[in-house]
Amino acid sequence: MTETSPTPPRRRAPAMDPDQRRKMIVAAALPLVVEYGAAVTTAKIARAAGIGEGTIFRVFPDKDTLIAACVAEATRPDDAVAHLEAIDLDQPLEARLTEAAEVMRGHMARIGAVVGALAATGRLERRPPGASAGGGGLPDREAGLAAPRAALAALLEPDRESLRLAPERLADSFQLLLMFAGRSGVNDPLTTDELVDLFLHGALSGPGSGEGR
Repeated sequence: MTETSPTPPRRRAPAMDPDQRRKMIVAAALPLVVEYGAAVTTAKIARAAGIGEGTIFRVFPDKDTLIAACVAEATRPDDAVAHLEAIDLDQPLEARLTEAAEVMRGHMARIGAVVGALAATGRLERRPPGASAGGGGLPDREAGLAAPRAALAALLEPDRESLRLAPERLADSFQLLLMFAGRSGVNDPLTTDELVDLFLHGALSGPGSGEGR
């Protein structure tokens, strides 16, 4: 008779600490917030996260706080800044800015999807600068723009001597151009290539376009 080895006991996955669980719940909730807005239920979020509904309330006191965390995550610029900082500075300026524009447009689309789903319900209120997170408000815009703007300025820095304005001022203008070009409801929006070309070379073509000034 062949002896069989005893089945080793299954090890339980290590328990998440509160911060890890909070991040996991927010990641599961974000696409549901985009789909349902403020009408999303904690029961739906719990099913998406594969947890019991009560687990949500161990790390979030209520649904409004969870939605506020989703807004904060969607508007957090860290990932966009990391991608901007990874752009190869040895590329020509136009290539650098084209890559940067794609990164920023993706970041803004993510913000727009979450904010747009919530705005119609009146659940978003812009907080004054320096206000703390929480309460479902939209984070202070300047706080979310500063780091990407600095990263854009760094992409312009290698060409400082050939620029008509300082990289910091141009970065601010480029960021604003991206924001306005990407707002919803624009008929026939500019492509990324068109936007970068317009930023670098202006609206005129041929004689009088400003080339060689």
